[in-house]
Amino acid sequence: MKNEKIFVPPFKIQGIKTKLLPLIKSAITIENDMTWIEPFMGSAVVGLNIAAQKAVFADLNPHIINFYNSLKLRKITAKMVREFLQDEGAILAEKGEEHYYHIRTRFNTNHNPLDFLFLNRSCFNGMIRFNKTNNFNVPYCHKSQRFSKAYITKIVNQVAHFEQKILQNDWQFLCQSFEKTIAMASENDFIYCDPPYIGRHVDYFDSWDEQQEQKLKNSLFGTTAKFMLSTWDKNKYRSNPYIKLFWNDCSKINHEHFYFVGAQEKNRNSMTEALLTNYTVSNAKIPKSSNYEQINFEFDELKYLVDNGFK
Repeated sequence: MKNEKIFVPPFKIQGIKTKLLPLIKSAITIENDMTWIEPFMGSAVVGLNIAAQKAVFADLNPHIINFYNSLKLRKITAKMVREFLQDEGAILAEKGEEHYYHIRTRFNTNHNPLDFLFLNRSCFNGMIRFNKTNNFNVPYCHKSQRFSKAYITKIVNQVAHFEQKILQNDWQFLCQSFEKTIAMASENDFIYCDPPYIGRHVDYFDSWDEQQEQKLKNSLFGTTAKFMLSTWDKNKYRSNPYIKLFWNDCSKINHEHFYFVGAQEKNRNSMTEALLTNYTVSNAKIPKSSNYEQINFEFDELKYLVDNGFK
């Protein structure tokens, strides 16, 4: 596993689990008759690298689901992605932010999955964020030469690998709630949950609060399947109180790594992640945490705590 390649999906999403993949993979066993179930698909980096023969990926963000269903139905191919990014990237190089906002308006009207990929790869810090009317509202990254030949090739290769896995396996992509997705699981299945981190900055497609965390606990403890849940355990400011409140009956594996928050070294902070399971893990391999990971949004943790009444 030391030199095992990690495949990165085409969409950039906050909190992507590439750093935790070796630990996650060492703590689970997937059999051929199991279904891998992800109620919070996000980037799907974990499921992509687990590559189970049968999988259910679900998310409340319809645009992620639409993109991968379009790949599955061959409405989109890696070749089409290359041509699209070459054409639109050339216009972006000429017109800059004028073209970015043209694509953003077009996407918010027509919801073209290729427009969504373009925006994700040319917006500020690669964020995915929607306003209260579900319109994509992330500003331009101000890099008119964003879609260089090498960058397009990188994205196309990521799409091509995902496309290959979809065609080789029985994978479903569903836009539905986590409750409905978890209810699909049987005793032989495996559920991996990576919900928005409660008590931290959330600006993806949906919000997350204590009520949602309680519903997730009820759903997971009501299933007969094995499950694993990713969450945060602690940082230098505080610990996650919801682990004891909701997840105290689970087994816990910890892994500490570092985040950059913004561009300045003073914003470099350690974070201890937790993997919570309803089974005992005996062979998990804790990876070394010598590298830093770039968080894709500007967020001042200390300011957040003060503003929200934490002490």
